[in-house]
Amino acid sequence: MSARLIAVVGPSGAGKDTLMREAMLRRPDLHLLRRVITRPSESGGEDFQGVTPEQFAPMRDAGRFALHWQAHGLAYGIPHPQGDGVMLVNLSRAVLPQAAQVFPGLRIIHVDAAPRIRAARLAARGRESAAQIVLRIAREAQFDPGPLPVTHIDNSGDLQAATADFLAALDQVPIQ
Repeated sequence: MSARLIAVVGPSGAGKDTLMREAMLRRPDLHLLRRVITRPSESGGEDFQGVTPEQFAPMRDAGRFALHWQAHGLAYGIPHPQGDGVMLVNLSRAVLPQAAQVFPGLRIIHVDAAPRIRAARLAARGRESAAQIVLRIAREAQFDPGPLPVTHIDNSGDLQAATADFLAALDQVPIQ
């Protein structure tokens, strides 16, 4: 058996990381493939490895990432999956075509929430000003996965209901 990758995508504040945490609490067979991001680890919001741009570049150049990209002024890297089982990874929607090439059989769960709810969640993080949040919500593009298989989860309401929907989506992923 090898690792089976599930890309969890959606706009900032949709609750992707919350749903992944909740799912992993209920399903010990799930694992997180932690992103490496050029921002301080203590900035919170998700489980990631924070590095400086000066640390990121040699990691990238040494081939430590299966996938890497730039977004919002930050560099992101996805390490090569290790081990077996189902691995969840928070990916950018913009890199899904590249990710599908790197990770054959990639499945996608798209998490979204109403704009007012996303704005409140982003404000609670404290990483952006109110004006920056308004701009972020306004620029969120419509999601078009093309031919890639996607399951959509609305995380606007009750967390337990969204978690149940997320787990049901995971149950539909064939394990090879």
